[in-house]
Amino acid sequence: MKKVITGVFIAISLMACKNNGKTTAGSGNEQQVAEVSFEDAPKVTVEKAIYDFGTIKQGEKVHYDFKFKNTGKTPLIISSANATCGCTVPEYPKDPVKPGEEAVIKVIFDSHGKMGKQDKVVTITSNAQPVFEELHLVGEIVENK
Repeated sequence: MKKVITGVFIAISLMACKNNGKTTAGSGNEQQVAEVSFEDAPKVTVEKAIYDFGTIKQGEKVHYDFKFKNTGKTPLIISSANATCGCTVPEYPKDPVKPGEEAVIKVIFDSHGKMGKQDKVVTITSNAQPVFEELHLVGEIVENK
């Protein structure tokens, strides 16, 4: 529930912002900030938002590429991808994903020190409307004998 409220707050805040023609600093280069209507905003279609890796032995690593497509009318810009713990490392596209283009978010989960059922969540921060879906790696870890 807390995540839903946070997501709604972020969406409302983004829609309420009026940055007409203002510039903002970004990775050493000045970027033009343009206001985009909801209808023209980037939209994301994720091929599979939940990946079930099944049962693995403790210490194994899981690699998965979450495929998605920008089905909106303007470029998708991903500013961050954060996981629920340090054992899960997401890697996202740093360049804008143009309308109609596909891309991947690569995620590596290290099961070292983990046991039992797992649900590792990756939260994406972007300019997509509606907000980018959370990505999940789920499965079970058994003792390595």
